[in-house]
Amino acid sequence: MAEQPLHYVRTEMLEAKAPPSSQIGPLRWARENLFSGWFNSLLTLVSLYVILTLLAGIAPWFGHTVWNAGSLSECRKIIHNDFGPNADGACFAVIHERWNQLLYGFYPENGYWRANLALVGMLLAIAPILFSQVPRKLLWFSALYPFAGFWLIWGGSLWFPVAALLGFVVGGIAFRLLAEKSAVMAAAAGFVAACLWWFFAAGPVDEGLSAVFPIALQTVQSRDVGGFLLSIIIGISGITLSLPLGVLLALGRQSNMFFIRTVSVGFIEFIRGVPLITLLFTASLLLNYFLPPGTNFDLILRVVIMVTLFAAAYMAEVIRGGLAALPRGQYEAADALGLDYWKAQRLIIMPQALKISIPGIVNTFIGLFKDTTLVVFIGLLDPIGFINAIRATSEWNGIYWELYIFVGALFFVFCYGMSKYSMYLERKLQTDHR
Repeated sequence: MAEQPLHYVRTEMLEAKAPPSSQIGPLRWARENLFSGWFNSLLTLVSLYVILTLLAGIAPWFGHTVWNAGSLSECRKIIHNDFGPNADGACFAVIHERWNQLLYGFYPENGYWRANLALVGMLLAIAPILFSQVPRKLLWFSALYPFAGFWLIWGGSLWFPVAALLGFVVGGIAFRLLAEKSAVMAAAAGFVAACLWWFFAAGPVDEGLSAVFPIALQTVQSRDVGGFLLSIIIGISGITLSLPLGVLLALGRQSNMFFIRTVSVGFIEFIRGVPLITLLFTASLLLNYFLPPGTNFDLILRVVIMVTLFAAAYMAEVIRGGLAALPRGQYEAADALGLDYWKAQRLIIMPQALKISIPGIVNTFIGLFKDTTLVVFIGLLDPIGFINAIRATSEWNGIYWELYIFVGALFFVFCYGMSKYSMYLERKLQTDHR
């Protein structure tokens, strides 16, 4: 009988086996993150107990929700009939009944289509600014949208925003004519030309075109604009205007010119040292004392100006931090390429500084959007103002949590969207390949 050869090396491969269940999926994640040690395990168990206790108290309240009722008493009667005499539940019927007020304020119902169209237009206008995949030709629509959006929201003659737009055209022409001689002189000439147009020519042009081509929408007063429509108008306007103004203030604070640096530093420190509510009261009450008698300066416009100035001061400091974080070699590289100051800022310095400052910029934007609720203190009915107005009615006197939960959820959606976009932008601009 022949001897069988002894093999010290396996001649056939074993089939691959699945890893143990404790090493993959949710079990591995829980073991590494929730139960990695006795202290983490204790914190996990305590947290689970707190969460379950809160859910046990909150779940029945949400489970007994009523969506259709005409008053708080009717809502409670439905809850008692359906879930028992001692049951308590959420009465979101107030959201169902006052939905239009919370979104549009006292805006005329026959004009809701205008507000909705303005919102859709705003999304189309910001799309080419936020996403490079969108065709660049839409930037023309982005530039024209503020005038179209104003006309849709407030109505009136079509030629009023057209006359205002022509002021920017006149200023641009004056700037282009002097741009080759001096950038500062060209900017000053453009600003003066635009102001002269708005003060002396815009009114007659508007009246003349209105007489020949009477194209107009129903006029809506600013006191009728409220709810989330008002928050979006103030928030988006402040965000859009504060960024370029903040860039100029940051550059002015680092300028070698004594006057420009002093004005920039004084403005930034003054605005940062004053609460926003003080500026809003100034816009609402005190500003009229410094204007000529009979001047009608729209309250929402005054609020937008004050909010923009307030946000621009904080934005300037955020951008200044980004400029300070750049290595000195970037400035020297711009000088070595023979670029002048503005080209160096536009092509080399500012793109890198803005990239570094993205988290701070978005944080300022989120704070600005939430601060729009402060306008309730000067008589403008934003969502918080309408909560107080709704709770003061006899039908809904005594309701509380449902309205604040709804308003908080909508604000969270907007702010979370801005946060997610900032993370997307950081990943897109990341160049260190980590």
